[in-house]
Amino acid sequence: MKVKMILPSLTEAKSPFFRPIKYSLFPPLGLATLAAFFDADDEIDLQDQHVENLNLNDSPDLVMIQVYITNAKRAYSIANHYRSKGVFVVLGGLHVTALPDEAEKYADTIFIGPAEQTLPVFLKDYKNKCTKKRYVSAHGRTIQDLPPVRRDLIKRNKYLVPNSLVISRGCPHHCDFCYKDSFYKNGISFYTQRVDEILQEISRLKGRHLYFLDDHLFGNPKLARELFEGMKGLNRVFQGAATVKSVLEGNLIEKAAQAGLRSIFLGFETFSPENLKQSSKFQNLKLNYEFAVKRLHSLGIMINGSFVFGFDNDDSDVFKRTVDWGIENSITTATYHILTPYPGTSLYESMMNAGRIITKNWDFYDTRHVVYKTKGLTAEQLEDGYNQSYSDFYKWNSIIKSSFSHDTFKHMMKHLLYTAGWKKFEPLWKLIINTGGLQKMLPVLEMLLCEVKHKSEKNTAVEKSDLLLNLTDV
Repeated sequence: MKVKMILPSLTEAKSPFFRPIKYSLFPPLGLATLAAFFDADDEIDLQDQHVENLNLNDSPDLVMIQVYITNAKRAYSIANHYRSKGVFVVLGGLHVTALPDEAEKYADTIFIGPAEQTLPVFLKDYKNKCTKKRYVSAHGRTIQDLPPVRRDLIKRNKYLVPNSLVISRGCPHHCDFCYKDSFYKNGISFYTQRVDEILQEISRLKGRHLYFLDDHLFGNPKLARELFEGMKGLNRVFQGAATVKSVLEGNLIEKAAQAGLRSIFLGFETFSPENLKQSSKFQNLKLNYEFAVKRLHSLGIMINGSFVFGFDNDDSDVFKRTVDWGIENSITTATYHILTPYPGTSLYESMMNAGRIITKNWDFYDTRHVVYKTKGLTAEQLEDGYNQSYSDFYKWNSIIKSSFSHDTFKHMMKHLLYTAGWKKFEPLWKLIINTGGLQKMLPVLEMLLCEVKHKSEKNTAVEKSDLLLNLTDV
């Protein structure tokens, strides 16, 4: 059987907001995971339109397409193309689960929820020519004892972090605006692999750098503690996501640092208790964000802070306050979002009931556009403030000020290289991506950081002011 698995790019891929480096970070692990359920003699072609031109001139027996909200139009178009050729088309993913009635118009079969348990049932039905319109994952969910991810199908040279992995599904928290929460709400909402399985998967990965794509790497503290203990001595460095609360409690973050954690994605989201309550992000209430940042900095862990604008209690000063806080606290990178009520979430339901949803053009549900009736701020103020926040945070003087707030030369230079590299050299990243040179960059960056470390050990007495003068003279 010839099978084609497709991850379409976002519909507005040619818009000015399209950042090639962002969409070249990670391979489509979800599809590669499902590919492992096919027979050894099945011919599988996995294509990611974010990093390669999609070939639509073939005639596979079965096409499986992963759909998220901002690629939905393109995904449906691809589905129609193959169905017009008589090819059996399956759609799955976050958007399909959120809006199954919409998605099933474009497919022979749809998957609702994660498909690890339902795909084997579908394949049996497909071979017996008795498929159902919908396969729903509700009970008996597990990702333990799964066949190994088909990493041989991933074109490693096209991704900055091909060594990405997912060791859990879902999240123990349930924020009203979280798109993924709706994907796991029917049935078990958070579950993990075993530690021995995770370590075995890590052993299969080439290179030193890893990225855990889990929504909350510390979501199961017992498993995380055992995992970090097992990773000590493996000489790996990794990134992941966690909550502010998990950074503040106990010593799990220290265990992670000892195992190789070097960068963490943290959802600060908002400084307003009222906004936190509005979004059911109760885990952030009454937490000391500054102390969490200091704790991470003391361990040499870089921070990608996530912030959301557009809550009902936000005013026109929220943008400057948020940017200034990030700079003053030396957040390495900041990711800003306009509050977006994704279909399937509690936020979307409440806004629909209140008549506040102003468009169902899913292309605009990208956290860069306003798609609901705002309060406190106009839509124009919100979008302008969002754009200005990125501009202000990533200005050279902001980057230098934030970098030189660190206590050591090593961390100053890491911050400067990382923050500036992420935003200031996008044309260079695009060139590197288009010439297939992403993987060649990792050894270079590692060498630079090693040189920074070496110099920091020899220049501990160098004053920040001298370093600043040297940099501004370049």
